[in-house]
Amino acid sequence: MVSTRGRLDAGDPTERSGAWAFDGADSVVLFVHGLGADAESARDLAYTARLGLAAAKESSEETSARPVIGYSWSSNVDWEPAKETADANGVPLADWLTAWADGDGRPIHLFAHSLGARVTGAALRELAARERTDALASVSLFGGAIPRDSAAVDGRYGPAIAALDAPVYNFHSRNDRVLGWVYRASDRTRAVGHGGLAEGATAPDNYADVDVTDLVADHYSYVEPEEGCLPRAVDRLGFE
Repeated sequence: MVSTRGRLDAGDPTERSGAWAFDGADSVVLFVHGLGADAESARDLAYTARLGLAAAKESSEETSARPVIGYSWSSNVDWEPAKETADANGVPLADWLTAWADGDGRPIHLFAHSLGARVTGAALRELAARERTDALASVSLFGGAIPRDSAAVDGRYGPAIAALDAPVYNFHSRNDRVLGWVYRASDRTRAVGHGGLAEGATAPDNYADVDVTDLVADHYSYVEPEEGCLPRAVDRLGFE
């Protein structure tokens, strides 16, 4: 785990914990959770993503799954403060990604769920500003709780997405009632994780909407083993 909880004002806002022996893995996944997660549930969500990846590869051994690092941030607050905290995590996440790229160097595939998409968007903007668009191997948004026009070429995150030297996949489901009803009511806009990019909007060349309505039944199922959309994601990402 990498955590910024209670550390955003520290000189080094990220704190590392857990086991970091990756047994020769050629790449790793960084999982950024969404709203309402405390430190314990953030670990559980990252572990669920690991199990989901193992199931997607039809592996009976959890230890054979691609290593997953959880990015834990203080999202267990109300909606508006959580969005502000998500934005504030853009710089420390970009710091960590560039440090990893310059140090360990193994490719990072970033998975972001729900409001984690806002953390990710803020980090992509920071990476673009630093001209470190090489820091990621791919980005996958699952039920992204950001406006559906924000990923367009003229949107809040579109230029940073276009600058990235990696593909960005938006896995969206119209069965996601949290985004279809709650998010729409609170932010008075539609989410990219519900129906994809806004109709008529121009997508960056490296961006793709992936409809997973046939696989994902609700907002919390995207990376669940057996019932989420990770098999489709694995196919898109070309994981062995």
